[in-house]
Amino acid sequence: MGREGIHVYSRPLRYRNESITLRDGTIHTALVGQEKGVDVRLALDIVSMAWRRDFDVALVFSQDQDLSEVADEIRAIGREQDRWMKIACAFPFSPACSNRRGINGTDWIRLDRLVYDSCVDPRDYRPKRP
Repeated sequence: MGREGIHVYSRPLRYRNESITLRDGTIHTALVGQEKGVDVRLALDIVSMAWRRDFDVALVFSQDQDLSEVADEIRAIGREQDRWMKIACAFPFSPACSNRRGINGTDWIRLDRLVYDSCVDPRDYRPKRP
């Protein structure tokens, strides 16, 4: 993505053992990677770009309620700068989804399966091996 002019920040995954009890009663343990700090990086980017007047509309592809404070901050920045700004969150939605809510304080854009699948970027951004 960097070759496309996109600023890329990476965060290392943190791994921990997670145990799952199977139907037959056996316990299976697997090493599971978890991201940390991505929501903080996203919040920093949105707020700093709002201060720099880099956008009028921020579209966040997340349902993380930690980002509701970003929505409050965007409105405060808009009032201080006397300008219109909007923040919306887009997320996959279907009858099978358990989380049916977007980020509080944002406009919610529910993406059905057809729209969600059409947004998937098929390119492989990993560095080419020699």
